[in-house]
Amino acid sequence: MALSVNGGGNFGSSRRRGGQSALSEINVTPFVDVVLVLLIIFMLTAHIMDFGIEVDVPKTRYVKDTQKDMPVVSINRDGLLYLNEKEVNINDLQTAIQQRFGNAKSVFLKADKGTVWEVPAQAMAELSHSGFQVNVVVQPEDTAQQARK
Repeated sequence: MALSVNGGGNFGSSRRRGGQSALSEINVTPFVDVVLVLLIIFMLTAHIMDFGIEVDVPKTRYVKDTQKDMPVVSINRDGLLYLNEKEVNINDLQTAIQQRFGNAKSVFLKADKGTVWEVPAQAMAELSHSGFQVNVVVQPEDTAQQARK
């Protein structure tokens, strides 16, 4: 590695031009200071990243079609009742569920929002009178729509 002092051996040349030549070295001291401060901040906050409650969740196998195994009573806008896409009379609802699903204990009820309230109320009353637990299916509103309201 070669080192030159005062422009490479011309002792009087830099003074004749009116001053010293420009220093072309990079000062790394501020860079090292910043890196050390960041290292200290990282060391102080590293233990926070591992904070939390450790929970070992059980593993389950993937079940592809669980909806087909559950009785779903749907009511369209016209008030017609369907048991898993098959039209059924409200008076035959209990026997249709027992024939198709055996000893089902709960039923999911979906009703169109435009239907008259009397039909879903009658269906819920008939199902609960027959001993089924009625679960009403709803869809949550979009958060963007809620923010506009």
